[in-house]
Amino acid sequence: METPAYDDHLPTPAQRALDALAVNAEDQSALDTLAHSDVLVPVPDDAVDGEGADSSTVALPVLERTGGDPVVPVFTSEGTMAEQLPFISRYRLIPLGALAAQWPDDDLSLAIDGSSQHGLTLTSQGVRTLLAR
Repeated sequence: METPAYDDHLPTPAQRALDALAVNAEDQSALDTLAHSDVLVPVPDDAVDGEGADSSTVALPVLERTGGDPVVPVFTSEGTMAEQLPFISRYRLIPLGALAAQWPDDDLSLAIDGSSQHGLTLTSQGVRTLLAR
């Protein structure tokens, strides 16, 4: 049986959920889809090889934004990550809901697909209340 080629130009269920949330921020079906989706958490190429190897913990990449809260970037596809962070070649695949359930209490925001056409940024409180399902 031939495996169909993956077309990164077709939207993933998570990307379709992000598009639906752009139209209606309270779309429960889209929030459920997003919470149950896996996201790519970038691992900097200069990270030590064993770093983050414990499957129960994840080192979050934090970007400092000028005049804003620090943000953790995650992505719904390899293509989207490559477009926005071309210098990153490694990542960990993590269920977004599991990540959200352990989100820190500080002012750390989450950017899902960042500045892409379907990107969404949530405050720390938004991550915990909307995605920790």
